[in-house]
Amino acid sequence: MAALLAPRRGKALSQALSAAAASPCPLSSLLPASSTAASSTWHSARRPFSTTHARGSKLGRTPLSIPPGVEVLMGEPKTLRSATSYKPVVRKTITVKGPLGTLNLDVPEFVDLVQSEEDKTATLSVRDPNAKEQKEMWGTSWSYLSNHITGVSEGHTAIIRLVGVGYRASVEQRGAKEEYPGQKFLCLKLGFTHPVEVGIPKGVTVTTPSLTRILLEGPDREVLMSFAGVVRKWRPPEPYKGKGVFINDQTIKLKQKKIK
Repeated sequence: MAALLAPRRGKALSQALSAAAASPCPLSSLLPASSTAASSTWHSARRPFSTTHARGSKLGRTPLSIPPGVEVLMGEPKTLRSATSYKPVVRKTITVKGPLGTLNLDVPEFVDLVQSEEDKTATLSVRDPNAKEQKEMWGTSWSYLSNHITGVSEGHTAIIRLVGVGYRASVEQRGAKEEYPGQKFLCLKLGFTHPVEVGIPKGVTVTTPSLTRILLEGPDREVLMSFAGVVRKWRPPEPYKGKGVFINDQTIKLKQKKIK
């Protein structure tokens, strides 16, 4: 009986395969409706080709306002030795003169300066705004130049707070330790067995309105904050009692002691 039915089954199978080949079924009909809808949505959501050019540094292309009495000059390119790799590099020097002094800023050779006498503004530009290095240095040079203009016209300030029992500060002279004529020293009592004496760099004026407050003033913000960091290094703020040397509005989150 099985032998008689075998040819019929083979014939039926061959007929089904030939019918499927004659009328092929589209692939989309074999997929669920949700997948086909998602595929069509993805194709329609693709953005067309764009020819928009990459924009440069938003900070770097902002014009800088030049206050009255301030003069900004850019020198010719010159070869200097890099401070990190000690290799020769080409730099331009921007000189900023004002009532409070003169500051120099070294910028890469691809940075240019354009001034407007009518608007009393200065604008920085670079040769290739799409280059990564030039785009980064564009904004960095703008920030340094802005600080220099503010420094020679108004000056920069920083306040150091001494928090701790017995912490004191005073400004004194130590003739034997002077690095330049007339140098003064910031003398600190920070809980050590000996007082701490920190030499005040050139261009920085230090006063003590109170025993636990130190006022720093100067045209160069980088030198000012670097000196403040040197002072804080002697007693960094600690998180358990909240004692230490704080700069400006610096705070620290207190921790609870672990009790065994």
